[in-house]
Amino acid sequence: MSTPQPIQISDQPAAPLGRHLLRIDPLLLLAGVGLSLCSIVVLHTLNVSPYVGEYKRQAEYAGLGLVLSILISRFDYSRLREFRYVIYGLVIVLNLAVFAFSAPGGTAGASQRRIPLPGFTFQSSAFGMVLLILALSAFAVERSRRMSEHRTTARILLLGLIPAMIVMAQSDLGDALIYGLIACSVLFFLGTSWKHLTALAVLVVVASVIVLTVAPAAGINVLKPYQKERLTTFINPPARCNGSTNPYGYQLCEGEIALGSGRKTGTGPSKASQATGGFIPEADSDFVFASLGEIYGFAGAAIVLSLYALLIWRTLRIVTMAKNLYGTLIAGSILAMFMFQVFLTVGMNLGIMPVTGIPLPLMAYGGSSVITTFIAIGLLQSIHVQARMSSAGKARVLIV
Repeated sequence: MSTPQPIQISDQPAAPLGRHLLRIDPLLLLAGVGLSLCSIVVLHTLNVSPYVGEYKRQAEYAGLGLVLSILISRFDYSRLREFRYVIYGLVIVLNLAVFAFSAPGGTAGASQRRIPLPGFTFQSSAFGMVLLILALSAFAVERSRRMSEHRTTARILLLGLIPAMIVMAQSDLGDALIYGLIACSVLFFLGTSWKHLTALAVLVVVASVIVLTVAPAAGINVLKPYQKERLTTFINPPARCNGSTNPYGYQLCEGEIALGSGRKTGTGPSKASQATGGFIPEADSDFVFASLGEIYGFAGAAIVLSLYALLIWRTLRIVTMAKNLYGTLIAGSILAMFMFQVFLTVGMNLGIMPVTGIPLPLMAYGGSSVITTFIAIGLLQSIHVQARMSSAGKARVLIV
């Protein structure tokens, strides 16, 4: 078993902003800014009730997120490892705080997932994703010399499942799935044995079967009825769009109609009847890709998907160039999070994946999602900058 690289903390003073900007990954920055601009353009087209003014707020969220991203990239991410217990505790506290503002009821509309703040509502589960990545990666580094042990796998999984269950209790199935994914991705990039990963995959399949079929047959409903309907509708979609009998089948149906009507170059803003006419539910968030496809067609969708491909490619490159194991685990988990969000949300709009409510990164309207994604990009930039500084330092030593 190879010995992991030790955590290296840079003692060099922060470089001037101009020099620092030359060290960041420009293509990663281009992908983030480009997706934000595409989102603002689509939301500007959707500037009808109930989406009036959202493009202005989205621009504000993107601007704030970009500033935070640049500020975070100036710090050495390795220092965060020292605060792993504080960060993990913050994940738990923030997600538990949501219940202080909970609303009664079990429907999707009645579930409370946000903490109201002056002029802003804060979704703690979204911000908790990045915090969980930082904490679990740090805990995994501590156990890296014993990664072949069953206890290491069990501890990382347990640390990931505790906040996932808290988020699940908020009726937020989508974010709970991402929390579980983060734990699995940390184990994967840590180098956990394939025996453990295979056993974990089997466990997930068995648990899914029990939750969706066995438990309901025994009179035990782990999922709320609307959650189960969301997960199963795409498998057996309704023959006709009927929002009164099957609202989630209706969403998938209208999304497919919107994408199909866009054809090559789109209908244009003035003829986008599905998106602007109120036929697509959540046209600004869950089904923003369907809105994009109707308005700007295959050409617009191709541009956005190309930007996501660029985002994922640069993230994958940062995974390979990180200066230490901690950076690899952080970047790898962010990579898994991005890929899962994009694949599931775009697939949902195409009718081949279930409706989960997971936002499309930087495209879907929402301050918490946009700012959290830019924070993740800032961490990636920090890993990139520190890797370049580390390589430059080694080169100077060799020259001397």
